[in-house]
Amino acid sequence: MNDPRLDNFADIMVNYSTEVKPGQSVYIHCGIPGLPLMNAVMEKVLQAGGHPVISLDSDTLEETYFRNANDEQLEWINPVEDFRARIADVSIFIRAPENTRALNRIDPQKQQLYSRARNELTKIRFERAASGDQRWVLTNYPCEAYAQDADMSVRDFEDFVFAATYADKDDPVAAWQKVKTEQQRLVEWLYGKKQITVKSPDADLTLSIEGRTFLNACGQRNLPDGEIFTGPVEDSVNGWVRFAFPANRYGRSVEGVEFEFKDGKVVTATAAKNEAFLLSSLDSDSGARYLGEFAFGLNEQVSDYTGQILFDEKIGGTIHMAIGRGFPETGSKNESNLHWDFICDTRRDSEVYVDGELFFKNGQVQI
Repeated sequence: MNDPRLDNFADIMVNYSTEVKPGQSVYIHCGIPGLPLMNAVMEKVLQAGGHPVISLDSDTLEETYFRNANDEQLEWINPVEDFRARIADVSIFIRAPENTRALNRIDPQKQQLYSRARNELTKIRFERAASGDQRWVLTNYPCEAYAQDADMSVRDFEDFVFAATYADKDDPVAAWQKVKTEQQRLVEWLYGKKQITVKSPDADLTLSIEGRTFLNACGQRNLPDGEIFTGPVEDSVNGWVRFAFPANRYGRSVEGVEFEFKDGKVVTATAAKNEAFLLSSLDSDSGARYLGEFAFGLNEQVSDYTGQILFDEKIGGTIHMAIGRGFPETGSKNESNLHWDFICDTRRDSEVYVDGELFFKNGQVQI
């Protein structure tokens, strides 16, 4: 018998997050361990009248690809990737690795070449999402690899994921709609504001949000969700920040990261672990040293670090920022192949001011 929470999870993704309609093409990408969720999602898509297009992923195959592919092969675009970006009405992405460190020893230059070759498709996906032409949702399946990274048993991690996504509720959609209402109050309060100042043991930072829009992330693109975010004015960020948690990318864990900003640009970057990889990523293109996102994490169901940014950036009481590409719908103009989130813990001895008014104190909203 299937776990009813899994059915709820699939229902949220298909009928709330992406609102699949009859006749629409639905790209569904999933790692092999996540097949139970993929099956449930496909069933919901078919019931909604959509046309599922299936794409399966394997860490073993991905490692083989990056170890053996030459430059021409890395730059070649699979027609399925083109379909996902240009044609699909809906994109549903289920991360479910067998080994989160499978690409740890792969040359980062190969990964960056692969990413650069897909810059146009990435831009198209962001633009279609911003215009509403393509709806998408991304989630992490509670598989063994993620449970191990989070120092949990699979059963405990399943409970955590289903609670964080409200899939354990009798009416998950109603729960997400409540989140939407509560966060919309904050979005509306922030409308028209100009400057954010962060003061904490880990940050002394100012940035402009003048003319930018905060978006309400309430389960319609990420599961779990629970944040509000914007794209800061590109040349406005000044000061320094130290990130409390490791930041993972391409199977590498970068720890003890500190950034110093001047006129929007990261002018100094250090890390206690994998600093060379961090610097290589920052130098990957002209937009990689600028912020594309600034956000408040508001999901109180997520309180502990798991090693997965999809969960960790939602930790209630934190802020996070992403270097690289911004979301056009926020007003961000920053373009990059990179979009890499870093989390700053503001749950202790921390204050965030908006136009001089206290907005966030020790991780709690003050307005």
